[in-house]
Amino acid sequence: MKKILGLDLGTTSVGWAMVTMAENGEEKSSILGCGSRVVPISVDEKDNFEKGKASTTNAERTLKRGMRRNLQRRKLRRDNLITILKEEGWIDDSSILTENGKGTTYETLSLRARAATEKVSLQEFARILLAISKKRGYKSSRKTDSSEDGQLIDGMQIAKELYTSGITPAQYSQRALKAGKPARFDFYRSDLELEYDRIWTVQSEFYPDILTEDFKRQLSNQGRAGTSKIFLGKYQIFTADNKGKDRKAQAINWRVDALSKKLNLDILAYVIADLRGELSNSSGYLGS
Repeated sequence: MKKILGLDLGTTSVGWAMVTMAENGEEKSSILGCGSRVVPISVDEKDNFEKGKASTTNAERTLKRGMRRNLQRRKLRRDNLITILKEEGWIDDSSILTENGKGTTYETLSLRARAATEKVSLQEFARILLAISKKRGYKSSRKTDSSEDGQLIDGMQIAKELYTSGITPAQYSQRALKAGKPARFDFYRSDLELEYDRIWTVQSEFYPDILTEDFKRQLSNQGRAGTSKIFLGKYQIFTADNKGKDRKAQAINWRVDALSKKLNLDILAYVIADLRGELSNSSGYLGS
């Protein structure tokens, strides 16, 4: 008798059957046994398996546990804040703390906008504080491009230092280079725009016929390449070549010099184009 094992292998189940096959007329074929084994995986796990992606149940559980903790902490923050506001007499049990009624969608956001410019009642201010406590913001941790220099960089801390020191992103990067650190930072768009405006104001004193307000508006939506083309087409000014090993350091030094010195026109075109390129690639949402 010949024995044959048959397997049906699927992503979510395995079927099997063991049979004997007769080799002559005196023998009789028969089924020795059969069955199936169902693999208990979800649809997402099945898709990841078919795509060859590694996935563990523990990772999924950790993700869900973190979500539960965040929800619980948000509720605790709200309860604690409500308790404090009641103790201070700002609100009571009858106070309305959320949108209530027809046509009140986004009413709390409207209150937050109004509170920045005019007086609001204590109950309205309490609603604003409760809304802010739900989403308190976060510290932006970004990594440098190189794995060797992959230390976490707090973008918000950098923005604070720029503000308190009164320096520009280029001056910050120059300090890092002089300290022997890699000048690879992601700056907020608002900080880059301040540097752009400062450079434009200083250099417009040397080139008032070129750096006009109309020209500035013309460059407002341009990136690096577009800015260089406009400089060439409008004023026949070529952008300076920045080549060599220390290209990044040279660009930073030119931007720092632009804050106090008169630049050659080709270098000025490079600085303006360089900043326009960084502005076009920056995150306006986080900066705001």
